[in-house]
Amino acid sequence: MTSTTVAPRERRITASGALDAVRDYAVLILLIALTVVLSVSTPSFFTSTNLLNIVNQNAPLAIVAVAGTFVIISGSFDLSTAAMFAVGSVAAAWVTQHTGSAATGLLTAPVLGLVLGAFNGLAVTKLRVHSFLATLASSLIFAALAVLITGGFLITVTTPGFSDLGRGQIGGVFYSVVILVVFAAVMWFVLNGTTFGRHVFAVGGNQEAAKLSGISVDRIKVIVFALSGLAAGIAAAIGVSRIGSGQPQAGAGLEFNAIAAVILGGTSIYGGIGAVWRSVAGVFLIALIGNGFDILGWNPQLKDLVTGAIILAAVALAASDGRRR
Repeated sequence: MTSTTVAPRERRITASGALDAVRDYAVLILLIALTVVLSVSTPSFFTSTNLLNIVNQNAPLAIVAVAGTFVIISGSFDLSTAAMFAVGSVAAAWVTQHTGSAATGLLTAPVLGLVLGAFNGLAVTKLRVHSFLATLASSLIFAALAVLITGGFLITVTTPGFSDLGRGQIGGVFYSVVILVVFAAVMWFVLNGTTFGRHVFAVGGNQEAAKLSGISVDRIKVIVFALSGLAAGIAAAIGVSRIGSGQPQAGAGLEFNAIAAVILGGTSIYGGIGAVWRSVAGVFLIALIGNGFDILGWNPQLKDLVTGAIILAAVALAASDGRRR
């Protein structure tokens, strides 16, 4: 009689595969499960109006998270997205107010975001400063710039057409939702279907190996930070159009929510692993938790506790993956 044993290496491979599967699909499973639970708990949840409002309200955050996926996959962090959002918001309002053109003003936000994002990339690559510290410092600079533009006050815009981007609809779907879908689709293709996307993974997976293989690591990093700034600017244009005023405090906490959603979606904090669709799912998982607590009338303090616990579990999973690597 013989006994069958599993070699240690085989056990490690099996465990590794299981962890990879959990990382890849946990956010989707949780999102579906939460949708089912809320649908059964209250009839007001699973309605087209409520679901469309959830997507519309969280579209700016999702856009930032999509671009943030590139940054984190490349092995970096961007803590300045909220500040770039604020600068973009007040700049869009200021330009619109002084030119009388809503289109010009709203276009200012993504253009300015692109420039500020590239500035972050250059600060990280040329000054050789860790992205965490570089973007923390730039966030203070950008936040101060937002205050200087407004003088600390709101810039209210009443120009015709300014609110169309944030409130307008096409076929019953908000423009912001359409922009999110298009942006996410384009970024998904760029990450998974282009040489640039493969280089982003390579840089995050092993920067030294990427250099030896001929990849311009600095160029990749500047581009991913520029994309992050562009996304913050697009989100700012949507946000300022929606509320009709530029505020220097706009977007407070956006950077942490975006990073939380990306990590919750299974993107490794060590870089080299991630997916755009999972980051979007992470955004809406957090959104559904909040929406569920609101419509069920539960204690909002417990919402933060539950969200924090889920994010902590996601970070722990990422950390275990990093130790295996």
